[in-house]
Amino acid sequence: MTNAVLLNNVEHRDLRVVTERSAALGDNSWFALTFPLEFRALQGQYPIFFQKDANSGNFFPLVLLGLRPGENLYLRDGKGEWAASYIPLTVRREPFLIGRQNFVEDGIQKTRRVIHIDMDSPRISREQGEPLFLEYGGNSPFLDSVSDMLEAIHHGIEQSEKFVRALQVHGLLELFTLDVTLNNGESNQLKGFYTIDEERLRALSADDLHELHNAGFLEAIYMAIASQSQLRRLIDEKNRRLSVQ
Repeated sequence: MTNAVLLNNVEHRDLRVVTERSAALGDNSWFALTFPLEFRALQGQYPIFFQKDANSGNFFPLVLLGLRPGENLYLRDGKGEWAASYIPLTVRREPFLIGRQNFVEDGIQKTRRVIHIDMDSPRISREQGEPLFLEYGGNSPFLDSVSDMLEAIHHGIEQSEKFVRALQVHGLLELFTLDVTLNNGESNQLKGFYTIDEERLRALSADDLHELHNAGFLEAIYMAIASQSQLRRLIDEKNRRLSVQ
């Protein structure tokens, strides 16, 4: 549960946000939501897959961070570090959320996007971290960057819905299961994830490929396929951690 409230420079003038990385700060998720607009930045460091929401039936892309729930193999706990040069937007945006606010302009009811903050987040502090507001009430550079990030996420969600719809129309999502045996004999099984059906992709007509290219989706498809080589990175890091325990 979150305690999300509208951010303002009166009640929250002295708030700060801790930007270090640790399990105690909520960074122990084993996957993170992502969007096609950041596939290029992600694919050289994370495996990209898809998952189906059990309630809505909708698919969404994600980056895999660990091999089991509660495990983030990119996290260097105790050092406050993340072992990749790019951190997914949905991880970096914590503890902020996109909110909507109704207002009337020229007698017309309108809606605008605003920033909400989760006051129950362990990242909230009044003593350490990045300030949200300047001394006289203006936004800090950090808060400006948060605003840009949330705007990118908003557009990413819209793009992702169109991207996934196109994948489904062309039958390009397939369920897969991966059995991983570690150096110590421990077994891990990844299941419930979807990937790009490469055989189906190769069978698409020139017109279908042209349609995906024009929509800007063909590059994202190949980025997702290329990213799967990063599974080896996760397995190697898991083996390394087990060897030093």
